[in-house]
Amino acid sequence: MREEQKQSSLKRLFRKRWVFPAIYLSSAALIVAGALWFQLGKEENTGRDNVAKNGTAQQENPAVPVNETVETIAMPVLDPNAVQVKTPFYDDNASEAEQEAALVFYDHTYHPNQGVDLVRQDGKTFDVTASLSGTVTKAEKDPILGYVVEINHEQGVTTVYQSLADVKVEAGDTVKQGEVIGKAGQSEFNKEAGIHVHFEIRKDGRAVNPIDYVDKPLTALTDKAEDNAGSDRAATSKEKELMPSDETAPTDENPANEQAPADDHSTAPSDNNQDENNDASSYKTPDASIGMARA
Repeated sequence: MREEQKQSSLKRLFRKRWVFPAIYLSSAALIVAGALWFQLGKEENTGRDNVAKNGTAQQENPAVPVNETVETIAMPVLDPNAVQVKTPFYDDNASEAEQEAALVFYDHTYHPNQGVDLVRQDGKTFDVTASLSGTVTKAEKDPILGYVVEINHEQGVTTVYQSLADVKVEAGDTVKQGEVIGKAGQSEFNKEAGIHVHFEIRKDGRAVNPIDYVDKPLTALTDKAEDNAGSDRAATSKEKELMPSDETAPTDENPANEQAPADDHSTAPSDNNQDENNDASSYKTPDASIGMARA
């Protein structure tokens, strides 16, 4: 009796319209869920295999940032528009007038200026800032140059600040670009400049014109140094090509300038000729920088 009631209940249930769609939807959901689970499991296993294979290579070749910021060389003052160049950089390729303007007279001698001397238009003192971020390697007072600060930067670049009235940093300090390191002052070396800061940029120990690199990236100094090195190598190679070979050099057996004696009674040069030769060999050319400084 009970079995007949159960069969009758099932028949009534299957006669309802929503039963078969519900069964189809449930079956479809189970199939889709199973497929997704299988796919995710496969991808996870593949990822683990890739990590196992490439983990060592990734550790040996760590990622290198490609968008690392390169600082732009700045004037060593808070407001570049408030200062002007009093004494320019001495350039070997400049005109005679420009070279004369870049000479500093001290101790009865003219010295080529290895940097630029900056002054305010009103002649007052001003804050001196770091042109680039770096490490202070020198911060001391010099009796002739005033307070001197030197800062080392990347790629063999050094900036120098002289004629400071005081300093706010010490050797070993790390400074950021634009940080105040002291105040402009006076120096015995260049009294004519008044209150100023003497600013130098050196690449691998060689002074360059700071004005040529202000507002340019630090890499501009490296590119310039590579160009100069290439030019020097080319010039050296050219000189070697122009040098005479050993085949054209005179030999002892047949000297190129050999001359037969006039007779057996040839005499040595006179004493007067010797004196003239000695005078010529002892002659020294005057200092070119002093000649250029003449009015």
